[in-house]
Amino acid sequence: MIRIQRATITDCETIQSIANIAFRETYARILSEEQIEYMMEWMYSTSSLHKQMLEEGHIYYIAFDDNIPVGYVSIQQEDAHLFHLQKIYVLPQKQGKHIGKDLFKQAIKAIKEIHPAPCKMELNVNRNNTAIEFYKRMGMKKVKEGDFHIGNGFYMNDYIMQINI
Repeated sequence: MIRIQRATITDCETIQSIANIAFRETYARILSEEQIEYMMEWMYSTSSLHKQMLEEGHIYYIAFDDNIPVGYVSIQQEDAHLFHLQKIYVLPQKQGKHIGKDLFKQAIKAIKEIHPAPCKMELNVNRNNTAIEFYKRMGMKKVKEGDFHIGNGFYMNDYIMQINI
């Protein structure tokens, strides 16, 4: 049975262990190993996760399958009526079991609790990521695209997708 709970600062190692598998697997055929390593440090180092949670307002949720952590999602409020789905990853061996859908629904639920009035949720997704089809099934639509410099000469070549909440 899948259980989703809000993460705390003490869950950083759990998030890192899932990311070490799921993030790497997601981008293995899309990005260079150098860019993956850079992004892992940039987004998943302990100091980065602490900053996200304690200073930048990222809210993480972890999905557990029989008490084993198998995925996570994070959201962040960007302005009065806009939230960003920052991250959503599920271990490769657990994909196709609706865990991603459950995490996506948790993100929407959390946003509605924070902001009961109508608003929007956006996300960035690499233009070559097969998850685009998942996001479309969840009701998201592509609204723009861009190449975003993330440092060290690396870029994220993304679509921005959006859903009304």
